[in-house]
Amino acid sequence: MQEPIVTLKKGEGRTLKSGGMWVYDNEIASICGAFENGDIVSVHDFDGYFMGYGFINTNSKITVRLMSRHREHPVDDTLLERRVRDAWNYRRAVGDTGCCRLIFGEADFLPGIVIDKFSDVLVVESLALGIDRLKPRIIELLKMVLAEDGVTVRGVYERSDAKVRLNEGMERVKGFIGEPFDTKVEIVENGVKYLVDVKDGQKTGFFLDQKYNRAAIARLCPGKKVLDCFTHTGSFALNAGMAGAASVLGVDASELGIAQAEENARLNHLESRVSFQCADVFDLLPALERKGEQFDVVILDPPAFTKSRNSIKNAVKGYREINLRGIRLVKSGGFLATCSCSHFMDPELFAKTIREAARSAHRRLRQVEFRTQACDHPILWAADESYYLKFYIFQVCDEL
Repeated sequence: MQEPIVTLKKGEGRTLKSGGMWVYDNEIASICGAFENGDIVSVHDFDGYFMGYGFINTNSKITVRLMSRHREHPVDDTLLERRVRDAWNYRRAVGDTGCCRLIFGEADFLPGIVIDKFSDVLVVESLALGIDRLKPRIIELLKMVLAEDGVTVRGVYERSDAKVRLNEGMERVKGFIGEPFDTKVEIVENGVKYLVDVKDGQKTGFFLDQKYNRAAIARLCPGKKVLDCFTHTGSFALNAGMAGAASVLGVDASELGIAQAEENARLNHLESRVSFQCADVFDLLPALERKGEQFDVVILDPPAFTKSRNSIKNAVKGYREINLRGIRLVKSGGFLATCSCSHFMDPELFAKTIREAARSAHRRLRQVEFRTQACDHPILWAADESYYLKFYIFQVCDEL
């Protein structure tokens, strides 16, 4: 039987050739040989030059996701084990592994799959058909590699319920992989305790990518009055409280998120200084401004306002509005932390939007730090999709 071969058009494959891992449908000249979606195929340039192995799905605009660039390294058990070991060894080298992202898709050369570790529980999100077929073996290998380092996995939960699976012709699924367990998992991050709901929380249950950004903010909070907007389950607010903030108000539109945040505050004995309010941030910030409220530290950690290039203009309006309102609520000499977790809101556009907000608020911004996602969410150069989180800390000053 002929090996299925995807051949690129002449002049196409620029992303692939510069180190990326995706082949788009409009880059393909032909597909030869029998295959089913999800199968491994080889990718050739227009002149027959071998470019790698990847899995195919003609239902997706990303038709092939590359797994290996070397003909002598086919996609087999040996390759998968090497990928898993490399991912774990990288996390051990760069940071805390008590809670971390163990596998980050393309950035770990395992495209389309994310696996988070919350204490002794793994949460899996599979977003591509080919990797979905390999998922059971990847989980087995990960358990084996962790066990060699004395880490026992108590349970695995799948959160493959993102809408993007529909683009792959896949159903949205969630549930236990293996034996059931209590899906409320207690973790400790930066010395703060949380109960993570891996079953019903957002995404995989907790946003690990802000771990070190939360610690950076905590340094500014002792004795301060803090406002944490889009608090989710209270993570920035609780870091501020543990650092000795005089008072913290966390705000989120999700009743479930606020209930979990209040539970986390009690878990850390912070309920006397850290409070939460269920409200729309876009409504609350102008209301606080009208009351004359001022804060020493304001944190803006919104969800992604855009998940495609088509909605960038509306996203810019949203980021400009919350930054304008947030800046106005900071005392002169106080601090603003602001971020965007949208890949499509690129760093230059995000900086421009903040600059415009500051100008409209008639305040000056003095940059303290620029940060990105935590190192367990590595940014793979040439794989632009792996870089998404932009995080600024500014001192806010009155204009001279």
